[in-house]
Amino acid sequence: MSVNKVILIGIVGTDPEIRYIETRPIASFRMATNERERTLPDGSKVPERTEWHSIVMWDGAAEFAEKYIRKGSRLYVEGKIRYRIWEDRNAIKRNVTEIYVDNFELLGFK
Repeated sequence: MSVNKVILIGIVGTDPEIRYIETRPIASFRMATNERERTLPDGSKVPERTEWHSIVMWDGAAEFAEKYIRKGSRLYVEGKIRYRIWEDRNAIKRNVTEIYVDNFELLGFK
């Protein structure tokens, strides 16, 4: 048995970009999660850290994203990590890590 599950709560950084593969809508956008600054037991400080995630939604979720999700939205996401390699126009191989959404909930705005 294996598990590929990601849970994120964060702020949407860009309005969703909608495109279609045949008749299936796909929404993609960036989402930020933050780790707060903290002080370790020895007194040293660990600075705040922001991670950016590439989010991908299909079908009904993509249609919802197109209508309701905007930059600044606070969002709960459950999904899977997907890695893919592609070539750009200059034949340079690029790697991308994406979160394919299974479940989500719009939590409001920042």
